[in-house]
Amino acid sequence: MTARTTTKHPGWTLAIVSIALFMTALDNLVVGVALPSIRVDLGGSIEMLEWTVNAYTLTFAVLLITGAALGDRFGRKRMFVIGLGIFTVASALAALAPTIEALIAARALQGLGAAIVLPLTLTLLSEAVPGEKRGMALGIWAGVSGLGVALGPFVGGAVVEGIAWQWIFWLNVPIGLVLLPLAARRLTESHGPSHRLDLPGLGLAGVGLFGLTFGIVRATTLGWTSATVVVSIGGGVALLLAFLWWQTRAAAPMLPLRFFRSRGFSAANGVSFAMFFGVFGSIFLLSQFFQTAQGYSPFEAGLRTLPWTGVPMIVAPIAGLLSDRIGSRPLMVAGLALQSIALFWLAAISAPDTPYASLIAPFVIAGTGMALVFAPSANAILSSVRPEEAGQASGATNAIRELGGVMGVAVLATIFSAHGSYASPQAFTDGVVAALPIGAAVLAVGAVIALFVPGLRSRTAPGTTPASAPAVAVGGPAAVAEGVS
Repeated sequence: MTARTTTKHPGWTLAIVSIALFMTALDNLVVGVALPSIRVDLGGSIEMLEWTVNAYTLTFAVLLITGAALGDRFGRKRMFVIGLGIFTVASALAALAPTIEALIAARALQGLGAAIVLPLTLTLLSEAVPGEKRGMALGIWAGVSGLGVALGPFVGGAVVEGIAWQWIFWLNVPIGLVLLPLAARRLTESHGPSHRLDLPGLGLAGVGLFGLTFGIVRATTLGWTSATVVVSIGGGVALLLAFLWWQTRAAAPMLPLRFFRSRGFSAANGVSFAMFFGVFGSIFLLSQFFQTAQGYSPFEAGLRTLPWTGVPMIVAPIAGLLSDRIGSRPLMVAGLALQSIALFWLAAISAPDTPYASLIAPFVIAGTGMALVFAPSANAILSSVRPEEAGQASGATNAIRELGGVMGVAVLATIFSAHGSYASPQAFTDGVVAALPIGAAVLAVGAVIALFVPGLRSRTAPGTTPASAPAVAVGGPAAVAEGVS
């Protein structure tokens, strides 16, 4: 039996998980613009600087499923508070880091905290919000998350130029100190469907995801055929296959494989992987385009990305509301198609002397496409599992999409290196123009996968009746907003 309860104050749940998610989303992108300043202060090779980003990405991606499983076993509220505390302490340690090695260690600890917090934001919100109100709630959740993504380069550039790079981490500390007592007091405790912890599953998933993600990250530097990369990826895949085998035999599996028998769950996860692959691989290169190819400062570059990264903050709540009325499928198909068109457009017009005004339209189209996918995909996933299984589903989905983002960055960076370099503005642009069509093609494949997401009227969670399913209801005046970050 699950100890599932519903909070009397869903507004508090929305506010707390939204701010927590905003903080982790902001921190994921804010570091990139600070790397030159970090190199000057702490020294270190280019590879060490890469690890200030990758240490966070690795622990975050590897431990997402684990974080959700721990929440199901020991209590979602309890683990959310613990994860938030870890993230806050790690932010202070990163700001105080005396060496590049200490900064990398602090970033890995931040990734651990974020891996616990992120999947539980979705689960806690699902606990608090009735199914018929979930679409708009998820729209607000996606909008706040989009705000963190939008402000990441902008805030990072402003802080680095105006104060010091350490303050990109110090900013998290007062937010965390305010959220911790609020979360402890206002959130309601709940558990997953099983009180047993699948330790073999945790070990196989954690080590397998680490091997796979580590190999992908290192491929950018060592090449895809190096022994380190081949052994790491091969070993990771083997352990993940062993994990899947074990999940068919475990008494209390951390990831029930029957989830993937749901067309909605499988298709929505395929969409998430494709979108994070195409979008984050492209943003990784385009966020550097303004500085490296066009000579802008970090703050000026961050400001110019706002038409892309800022649009989801506005459009995502609307997409969430529409998903209650027309379903997730048409929004996800349109969103991925728009992103694919935008990247092909950017590949066609990007040059060192391209006027900024020419880039605004494809940036807005790409941002609109992102917003049309975020909330509807989360809604489709939650609608395909039982309410008490939201934690397991959320952990799996977040791990899959983060893996897509890591792979997208690695693959597009490899293509960039084969066709371009940092030697000159034109050389950098040549690499970007070669890589972007690959991201666009993956997004187009994602649009095709989205066609397999069930329509609104056919969505019913396994083991439930249409009336009790967590699927969003057909829209109407009663559908009100409640959000998540």
